[in-house]
Amino acid sequence: MPTSLLANEQLLENLAFMLGFGSLSFLVAMTLTPIFIRFLEKNRIGQQIRDTSVDGKVSEIFRELHLKKSGTPTMGGVLIWGTVVAMVLLSLIPQKMGITTHSLWSRSETYIPLFTLVAAGLLGMLDDWWNIRGMGKQKGLRVKPKLIWLSVFAAVGAWWFFAKLGCLDGVANECLIHLPRLGDFDIGMWYLPLFVLIIISTANAVNITDGLDGLAGGLLAIAFGSFGVIAFFSGMFLLATLCAAIVGALVAFLWWNVPPAKFFMGDTGSYSLGATLGVIAMLTDSIIPLIFIAAVFIIETLSVIIQLLSKKFFGQKVFQIAPLHHHFEKIGWPEHQIVMRFWLIGGVLAGLGVVLGIVGMGN
Repeated sequence: MPTSLLANEQLLENLAFMLGFGSLSFLVAMTLTPIFIRFLEKNRIGQQIRDTSVDGKVSEIFRELHLKKSGTPTMGGVLIWGTVVAMVLLSLIPQKMGITTHSLWSRSETYIPLFTLVAAGLLGMLDDWWNIRGMGKQKGLRVKPKLIWLSVFAAVGAWWFFAKLGCLDGVANECLIHLPRLGDFDIGMWYLPLFVLIIISTANAVNITDGLDGLAGGLLAIAFGSFGVIAFFSGMFLLATLCAAIVGALVAFLWWNVPPAKFFMGDTGSYSLGATLGVIAMLTDSIIPLIFIAAVFIIETLSVIIQLLSKKFFGQKVFQIAPLHHHFEKIGWPEHQIVMRFWLIGGVLAGLGVVLGIVGMGN
């Protein structure tokens, strides 16, 4: 058989593998979600509206806008990352049976994302549990311990990437930073703090954005879909398949999370998926595309930073309430309108990020 036909056949097989697991992930999550929601309702695992904002002051506007959502089942993120982990384990079965030669359990492509997904998910689950039980001054873990533990998880991932995937022996190029049209830049040991910074930033950015029904879930589906495309064209089809599985689980979650939400993803979802998004950006060497793909998350985070700095140094607010989606909510935009418009903006910018990621490969 000609080489070109063999290559096309392998490409189609990889594509079928990716789309198949994405669809299976969706079906599994859709089947389990009603059961999971009933479990949450039966055990009264519901969201408690926080009394204070990130600066420790009483958040009266937030309570005014969202008190009606108090008690809504939360921790839906467990269903998302739990489904993905199940997909990884299921992928081992056809490999063991000889039906396929590969699974989603890959040292070079999926170890770090999976570790991050579960580790950050467990941290978020603990925060959710404190919130549900009304524990802590802010009804949840304080910011400092969450940042410390996120830093620890990110540092472990950075070390694995640096020490286990070729950076120390100089054989592989994973620790080079690629800038489209400018080339590769060797930053040596500085790669470690950069890795940690990206993971902490994306985890917190998604957590900040997760404030309206369907908002973070839809943007995350767009982002992971975008990185799935970049990973596929980069030749990392197992990582692309993992992205597809995450998208499948997210779409099933969104079915029940769009306004009015039947349940929330909670911090266990926002932290796990946000941190994993950063890891995948590093694995695909897509720091610059990440800026476009995660643009809405970044803008939301900047709105919080601007608000805090303005209040501290000038004694006044820039926005009615931060992050930005709550500002629009306060000035009268319907929740579904904010969500859909943010999705549209996120989709357009993510498309630019994908184009930049693909066109800039090797240039």
